[in-house]
Amino acid sequence: MIFENLDNLPKTYGTKKTKPSPHRHRRSNMMLNPLQFKHLNRMDESDADMITLNLEDAIAPKRKKEALHNIALFLSHMEESKSFIIVRVNPLDKGGAEEITFLNDFAFDAVRVAKIKNQTEVAQALTLLSSEKELHISLETKEAFEDLSSLRIDTRLTTANLGILDLLTSLGLPQSIVTEENPTIDYILSKFLVDAKTVGIHPISFMFQEYNDTGTFRKWCQKEKQMGFNSKACMGPKQVAIANEIFGIDTLALTRAKHIKKRFEEEAAQDNNGFMDEQYGFIDEPIYRDALLVLKEQK
Repeated sequence: MIFENLDNLPKTYGTKKTKPSPHRHRRSNMMLNPLQFKHLNRMDESDADMITLNLEDAIAPKRKKEALHNIALFLSHMEESKSFIIVRVNPLDKGGAEEITFLNDFAFDAVRVAKIKNQTEVAQALTLLSSEKELHISLETKEAFEDLSSLRIDTRLTTANLGILDLLTSLGLPQSIVTEENPTIDYILSKFLVDAKTVGIHPISFMFQEYNDTGTFRKWCQKEKQMGFNSKACMGPKQVAIANEIFGIDTLALTRAKHIKKRFEEEAAQDNNGFMDEQYGFIDEPIYRDALLVLKEQK
């Protein structure tokens, strides 16, 4: 915990500077409401690979400054955290620009900007953001959905989060189509995944709002893993545990990749780049490159 007693919080910001996240695991991205002290207070002991402190749509306009102050207070008194810490700010023209400027002096890992539409907004966010922090975006508009592959104008833009409900509204589609077998949702997920991967952006799939329906959440995670995702937005510890399990290390895939890497490199040293392996069949360079990708993802 960051504070021992939530009834007697400090009146001033602290001087703690949490070190950047020590890992690159990105299985689970848990959203936290900064108006809830008990949730903020456990940031330093969460099992979530990523934590997003939300200043946007879950916070009423009259309470956004209060939420911003809470984030700054808890961050400035936090000594360490296992999680990659992100602050989700409002659209740049609706307070987000000022929020980024204010937050730059505090220690966390990334800013996530809501309702991004175009390269101009990405450029503005990068100009405002301190150079050591990553830029993440929420893909919630039809403009960004159409043009995601053009938005990575700088390597600091590393991650895109699919805001499926806002995106559907932007597209003029009903939210009721968010079901596991709906072909439109399959298309949205596939296009988002491939467009992001094409330009080196890490894609995080959408948040499933029915927190207590862990069975359906698990099915979504399994479907998305099969599609190629390895990250999921989460609403709390129950969902975090499931996402961490499903997107975690696949021991069988890891064993296979290690074997293929070893065998291919042995054979390649003898100028043989295509051969039959007794355990896994035919191995050539594309199979080897896939094994390297698996090993990289499982670190």
